[in-house]
Amino acid sequence: MRDNYLSSIKKQLLYNRELGWKTIAQLPEEKLNWQYNQESNSITQVVKHLSANMLSRWTDFLNSDGEKDWRARDTEFESEYLTQAQIKDTWDKGWNCLLDTIDSLHSEDLEKIVYIRNQGHTVVEAINRQLSHYSYHVGQIVFIGKMIQNDQWQSLSIPRGQSVSYNKEMFSKEKERAHFTKDFLPKKEE
Repeated sequence: MRDNYLSSIKKQLLYNRELGWKTIAQLPEEKLNWQYNQESNSITQVVKHLSANMLSRWTDFLNSDGEKDWRARDTEFESEYLTQAQIKDTWDKGWNCLLDTIDSLHSEDLEKIVYIRNQGHTVVEAINRQLSHYSYHVGQIVFIGKMIQNDQWQSLSIPRGQSVSYNKEMFSKEKERAHFTKDFLPKKEE
């Protein structure tokens, strides 16, 4: 069961990474820094925040507090023009740190206590906390991307008006045990 958890959580994290990157990849570079208003974040700001959060939380995960003293959280939300290549580099640094740490965990680690701002969490609780946080921000990236692209948006899931045909196709197949990310993630990631 515990190994299933680690496998499932990795697929869900990879799914979030892909949703975010597939959104970023379909946008013109100059739009990645667009903000709806001063109180809103650009995709660049969200990427900087996600990456810094991941580096802080997942560096030395089992041994040190997840809120590192070298993290400057407030600067993550400052406006800064980044190119798509810089955004990709920032994105990959955070996700690679997170995924490498998940890969290093063993089932016996799941009940260990780790700290985030001095609050103790089991490893499972810490992973779940971060999955929720990352899903929240990836959802923001997708929403911003949809606003920017408008009628040029390329759907990342079942396109509007195609639910009936999608369900018909799915229910025409034999039942099988499969993770919901099976057809979304690149085959090497599964």
